[in-house]
Amino acid sequence: MTTVDILLRYATHPTEAVTFALANTREVYGIRRLCFDREARTLRVEYDATRLNAAAVIQLMRSAGLQVIEEVQVALPPPAPEASPAA
Repeated sequence: MTTVDILLRYATHPTEAVTFALANTREVYGIRRLCFDREARTLRVEYDATRLNAAAVIQLMRSAGLQVIEEVQVALPPPAPEASPAA
């Protein structure tokens, strides 16, 4: 299993019906977790990349009724410095 996160920005806060539809997406094999940030209007979806891809996840969220605007690129932390050999 390869776990991947995708961060999606949405237009309007989801209604109760959309929230229930999004909760049901957890039943899709490969969707692991949904985390909302209401202030930033983003949804982080953790999924299994061996089962799904980013396009499928976005389509799934849109079909649940979420008005996805864009995928937000998450900045990765800089690589750790390499240890120098002992002198």
